[in-house]
Amino acid sequence: MTRFGYTLMTEQSGPKQLVAYAVQAEEVGFDFEVSSDHYSPWLMAQGHAPYAWTVLGAVAQATSRVELATYVTCPIIRYHPAVVAQKAATLQLLSDGRFILGLGSGENLNEHITGAGWPPVAQRQDMLEEAVTIIRELHTGELTTWEGDYFRVDSARIWDVPENGVPIGLAVSGDRSVERFAPLGDHLITTEPNAEAVQGWDAIKGNTASRKIGQVPICWDPDEKTAVARAHDQFRWFAGGWAVNADLPTPAGFTGASQFVRPEDVAESIPCGPDLDAIVEGVKPFWEAGFTDIALVQVGDEGQSEFLEKAAGPLLDKLRRAAS
Repeated sequence: MTRFGYTLMTEQSGPKQLVAYAVQAEEVGFDFEVSSDHYSPWLMAQGHAPYAWTVLGAVAQATSRVELATYVTCPIIRYHPAVVAQKAATLQLLSDGRFILGLGSGENLNEHITGAGWPPVAQRQDMLEEAVTIIRELHTGELTTWEGDYFRVDSARIWDVPENGVPIGLAVSGDRSVERFAPLGDHLITTEPNAEAVQGWDAIKGNTASRKIGQVPICWDPDEKTAVARAHDQFRWFAGGWAVNADLPTPAGFTGASQFVRPEDVAESIPCGPDLDAIVEGVKPFWEAGFTDIALVQVGDEGQSEFLEKAAGPLLDKLRRAAS
C-alpha cells in the first residue's frame, strides 16, 4: 500500500505554524511527515528558515501516530556527522521509534554559511559516504574514534541510543549514486519519479522492506489563478533543476536565476488549483514508478490551513483509491 505524507516546508512557514500544521496533517490522515532542513529559504519571498531539528522535536511531542523524517539533512559541512548521529538518536527516542534519518549531499544554499567552501559533487558524495559510516558506528552506542579522509571523531559515544537504531534514507539521483549508496542506506529518497532508480535500488537491496520515498509539490486553492500566482511566487526556483539548485549560494541568487520563469511554466510542472483529480494525475507517476511513500508539498504558507481543513482529506481518499 502506498503511503502519503505531508511536507513541513521550513522555507515557507515559521516554527509555531509548522508544528500546528503537523498536528492538522496527522488529524486529517497523512501517514508520515517530512521536514526540509534549511538555513535559508530558496527565495526571499518565502521568508522563513527555522531550525528543523527543534521543530521536529516539538512535532514528535505534539503528534503520536505519523512517522517523521528529515528530507533531507546534509551531514558533511554545516553539521558534523557525529552531531547528526546524536540528534537523530534523540529524536528517535522522543518520537518512540517514528523517525527516519534522511541524508543527502546538500546544497550550497545551506552549507556555504560556515565559510568552509562548496566542494564539487564527487567530493561531496565521498564525504557523504564517510559521514554515513560514522553515524552508523555511533548508533551502535560504542565508543568511537575515527580518522578518515574528511572527518575525525575522537572518543565519541552516543549515550542515549534507541534500541532499534535509526533507519537511514539516502538521497540519490542516478544509477551511479544508487549503486554507491544502496548498500549504505535502508531507504531510497529522490524527488523524481525514476522507475530505473527504484528498480536498481531494489536489485541491490534484495528485499521489499526498503522504502522508496518521493516528494511532489502541489498548490491547491479554490481559485486556480490564485494557486498559479502563489506557486510562481513561492516555488519558481523548482524550475532550475537540481544541477542548478545544488550550487547557487543565496536566496537572492535564486531570485535572479528564476526571474524569467513565467507563471505558466510553473503551472506546467506543479498541479495548481481546486481540481483534486488533476493533483492525483500529477502524483500518479511516483506510484507507477514503484515509490512506496510519496510526500506532498502544499506550496505557500498562505492557504495552508485551508488546504488541510478542506482539501487534504478528500485528496488522500482519491490518492489511496487511485494508487490501490
